[in-house]
This record gives sequence, structure tokens and C-alpha cells, in this order.
Amino acid sequence: MKTSITDVAAKAGVSTATVSRVFSHPERVSEKTQQKVLDAAKKLNFYISRSAAVLKSGQTKRIALLVGSARIDWFTGLIIEGLNHVFRDARYDLVLYPITTLDERREFFDTLPLRGNVDAVIVSSFAISPGEVSRLQEAHMPVVGINVLDTTGFTASVSIDDFEGTALGVHYLAQLGHQHIAFCYENFGEGLHFSSTSRLDGFVQACEREGIEYSLIHFSPDDAVFDAVYSALSAPEHAGATALFFHRDYTALAFCVRFREMGMRIPAELSVLGYDNSIFADVVGLSTIKQRPREMAIQAAEKTLRLLEGDESAATHDVAPVQLIVRSTTGAPRE
Repeated sequence: MKTSITDVAAKAGVSTATVSRVFSHPERVSEKTQQKVLDAAKKLNFYISRSAAVLKSGQTKRIALLVGSARIDWFTGLIIEGLNHVFRDARYDLVLYPITTLDERREFFDTLPLRGNVDAVIVSSFAISPGEVSRLQEAHMPVVGINVLDTTGFTASVSIDDFEGTALGVHYLAQLGHQHIAFCYENFGEGLHFSSTSRLDGFVQACEREGIEYSLIHFSPDDAVFDAVYSALSAPEHAGATALFFHRDYTALAFCVRFREMGMRIPAELSVLGYDNSIFADVVGLSTIKQRPREMAIQAAEKTLRLLEGDESAATHDVAPVQLIVRSTTGAPRE
């Protein structure tokens, strides 16, 4: 027998009206009481289904966006812009859920399905497990991915082909004559961000296919990019590198600015390739791999609305194209 709101009320020692308020208007209930009700609901595997909420009061008209950082960077900013471009006209509100710690992650997946206070969840550049996707689906809502590592369990998705992007970059540098490329990437916390990992894997595979030497330089998000990379280049395993391939423009641009400030020349002394084609890439003349996050977000938002309308043909998993943009930071290796 399916657990009812009465069962949850009895388990938590509160009235059914209080349970209802916890799920529909939590701001009207004390945190202590909220936690009692949520704990009881979790133990009884009770959740508010979206269909029940619609029958009672209509759709919540809210879409959750799950991201792996509290910092709104270039990519996430364009994702939000693209989603709002579609949802605003459809009169949906976008609710941002930044997940920066494993505790925040556990709380999100434990409480969101229970509350049932959004109509769909969009996951952007965040590596969640199939089990966590299933947990969201218990609330019978669409779960749509943008640039997710594994689409298992997702209702629909739009992803970047990071393997194709890194392959384009490595092949281009190899054609210029570079025989040793160092890949520079941020080492994010486990499970919170994955683009570094997918691009790293693509880079290694591409170098092995091209038959060229490669090395890996990693640093934490808190490190000064130039100091970390420049000091690493003096190590024996990186000493022969004539090109640097950064996993995103943000770090490549920081390196280029400082390198030039020190009186050194790019690409005469070192070629630099980024990944994103972000807002300042053209200003600095950064060669890079172009992706289109705003367009991806628009496509994901349109899929979400169609799924909410019951259009099962929107339940597809699409891959967005990437493009090599050649500017002034790459050239033939020094003699």
C-alpha cells in the first residue's frame, strides 16, 4: 500500500495540515518541524508527486537548475541566459541550486523529490549517479541534462562532445609541428565537476592516436594559474612541451596575460590553446575550441517544456557541435 500523508503525520507526530505546509509552503513551518516531517517522509519513502500537485493547485511553474559551483562563470551564465530566454515566455521561474559540497549534494537529493515543489530538474555540467537520477524521478518529473557525463536515467539531454573538441585541438597542434603538448586542468573535488575529467581523457586519447608526447599539469581552483603552470614547466616531465592546451579559456587567459607581462612572447616561445571561446578569448587573441552553451540551454529548455506537455518525442539525447577557432596564441614550435 502506498504511503499517505496521514502516515507521515503520524510518524512525525504532527497534523496532516502541517505535513501539507512543509511540502507546499515550507517558509510557514519551523526548521525543526520541517526536519521531523522530512525525516519521517524519507523513512516511509513518501514523496509528493508532480501529478498530484497539479491536480490540487496547478503546476508550480518552477524549474530547478542544478550546478556544481557557487560561482557563476561564463558557461553557467550563458546557460542561465539561454534557459530564461525560453522559460520566461512560458511563465516559468528558474530556481538555481549550486552544489559545492558533498553535504549539500546529499541534502539536495534527499529533500527535493520529497518536497515536489518544482516541475522539472535541469542538471548542468554536474556528474550525478544513475541512482541520484532515479531519486529525482521518484517525483515523476522530467530530468534533463546539459553537458552531463552519463545520460543514464535522464529523460533527455544536450551534451558537448569534449572528445571531439580535444581531438580537434590536438590534431591542429600536431599539424603545426608540436611533438609535446602539456594539458593544464583544474583538479575539482570528486563528483562535483567533470569537464576537466572528460576533456583530460579526450586529450590523452587524441595524443596517443597522433603519436605525440604529452604531459599533464593539474592545479586546484584556489591556485594562481600562472604560478602553478609556469613552475610545473621546469619539471623534467614538462620541460619539452612547446604547447599548452588548457581545459578552459578562463585559465588559459590568466596564463597568457601574465606570460606576456613578463616580457615573453606567445606563440614564439610557447603556443597556448584554450577551450570554450569565452567572452575575452577574442580580445586576447586566444586560439580555442568553441562551444555554444546558450544555444544548448535553449534546446534543453525547449525539450523540458515539451516533456512537461507530455511530448515523448522530446526525450532524446543530442550532442552539440564544437569548432576550432584559430587566433594568435598558436603557431609552429620554436626551433
